[in-house]
Amino acid sequence: MSGVTLSEEQIRFIESGVSISLASRDVRRVPSVSKGVGCRVASDRCQIRVLVDAAQSGQLLEDVAASGALAVVFCLPSSHRTLQLKGRDAREVPLSAGDAELAARHRDAFAADLLPLGYALPFARATHDYQVERLRALSFTLSDLFEQTPGPHAGARLEPSS
Repeated sequence: MSGVTLSEEQIRFIESGVSISLASRDVRRVPSVSKGVGCRVASDRCQIRVLVDAAQSGQLLEDVAASGALAVVFCLPSSHRTLQLKGRDAREVPLSAGDAELAARHRDAFAADLLPLGYALPFARATHDYQVERLRALSFTLSDLFEQTPGPHAGARLEPSS
């Protein structure tokens, strides 16, 4: 185990209605990116599962399968609070019971955060839309954790939680 774990507050944050962006790379180090549609943290606080729509994430899924490298950024639009998690052992895993419901709750919570900012509900929901039959899950062990909220501490490595 890497020794890096998330605090309960960080778990609540990344499992809430945040924007989720994933990135990996191919063997030539060419990046691939995709958006996530949900997140679940295991009870050990260091195993992370992120849901993606395969039709929107094809290259990323291929790159994760080849490299195991994955960076995931979680950002709440209304506050710009942002955390970045990284893993070196990412892999696609079977979906779990409740993953489709998790993605629906995530989409609705994300939309709820955007509404007070003046976005219309159809747009807010469409930004995190997915097809249930195309859902895929990526799992990784947290190896690095960074503060990425704009400001003087952006880019700072966060210490393991106790």
